[in-house]
Amino acid sequence: MKKTLLAWQIAGFVFTSVSGVLLHFLYDWSGQSVIAAPFSAVNESIWEHLKLLFFPMFLFALVENRKAGKNYPGFWCVKLTGVVFGLILIPVLYYTINGVFGGTPDWINIAIFFAVTAAVYLLETRLFLKSTIPCKNSDGALNVLYITAALFLVFTFFPPHIPFFQDPITKTYGAIR
Repeated sequence: MKKTLLAWQIAGFVFTSVSGVLLHFLYDWSGQSVIAAPFSAVNESIWEHLKLLFFPMFLFALVENRKAGKNYPGFWCVKLTGVVFGLILIPVLYYTINGVFGGTPDWINIAIFFAVTAAVYLLETRLFLKSTIPCKNSDGALNVLYITAALFLVFTFFPPHIPFFQDPITKTYGAIR
């Protein structure tokens, strides 16, 4: 079971990493398609970059659950914990490094993405192996992930006008310009 779990988690890391990089460019590659917008980064805001972690992780988790999820008690609670950890860690690292150094080169931002992706899958692996998360409502955890996906959709087109959602380069918000 440990080897199978490790294989799934490594595959998840690779899938999330590769898909996240591709999703960074998908919106522009698609001619700024309204269909690609909810799933890809439509600008350089922190909010939009969280999609690069969330959607590949969620899609992979849906597949993983169908193939192996029944082997892991509290599957969706662990996945929700991993996603929330990653969605918090990205802005914490970004704003901390920006605050300390007054800005970050692109390679640091890319490194943050890969480091957080690795940290998330390591955390999930540990939680699966230790079975340390009490999961009373796995369906509720899955529903929170669906709600999060819906929030990404809504805020892509109707973002709050606060710095977290603002493209630092163009000073625009969301997909509607």
